[in-house]
Amino acid sequence: MKFEKVNNDKIKITLSSADLEANDIDFHSFMSNSNETQSLFLAVLDKAERDYGFSTNNYQLKVETLALDNGSFILTITRSRVSNTVENNIQKRKFEVSRKIPSLTSASLIYKFNSFEDFCDFIEFLESSELTDIDKVSKTSMLYCYNSYYYLIFNNINVKYPYLKSIYSAITEFATYVNYSDALAAKLHESATLLIKDNVIKVSAKYFL
Repeated sequence: MKFEKVNNDKIKITLSSADLEANDIDFHSFMSNSNETQSLFLAVLDKAERDYGFSTNNYQLKVETLALDNGSFILTITRSRVSNTVENNIQKRKFEVSRKIPSLTSASLIYKFNSFEDFCDFIEFLESSELTDIDKVSKTSMLYCYNSYYYLIFNNINVKYPYLKSIYSAITEFATYVNYSDALAAKLHESATLLIKDNVIKVSAKYFL
C-alpha cells in the first residue's frame, strides 16, 4: 500500500493485488462496493489521517478509482469542506466511489470527454501503459466534437481483447461513460464534427502526442 499526498486536499493511494487479496477482495467485489471494500476504504482513510495528517472528519469526500493491468488499483481521494448547515447532516466520512464501467459484453460504447486536453491525456496514458495492441479493442472507432465536448465511439467491441477490463477502468479517469443508443450515435453522425473517422487511438498517438 503506497500513499502519495498530492496537496492538502487530495491524496493518492496505490493498492496492490496483494493488498486486495489480504482483504479477500477481487476486481468484481471491489467494483460492486462490497462490505469488504468499504472496510478497506475506512482502514485506508484511518491510515491516511494517522500517518499523513489527511483528516476526513466533517469533509465531503470524492473517491475515484483507476484499475491497472497488473491487478492493482489507484484511489484518488479529494476532500472538500461543507457549510455548517450541511455539516450536521453528514455522517462521519460518508462517501461515494466513482467506478462506473460498462458491461464487458457491450457491442458499442460512447465516452464523453470534457475537453480535448482530457482526451489527449487519456491517449498519453495508454501510450505509456503496458497495454499492447490497443487498436484492437474494437473493429472501428470515431472521435466527434459536439457542443464543446469530445465523444469517443467504439463499435464492434472485441470481447476477446485481453486488456478490455483495464481500458474500461482507465478511461473513467478521463471521461464519462455514456449509455450507447442508436439515436445518440445518429445525432453525433449528423450534427457533430467528425475529427477522426477510424483507428482513433493509433491516429491520436501519432499526431497529437
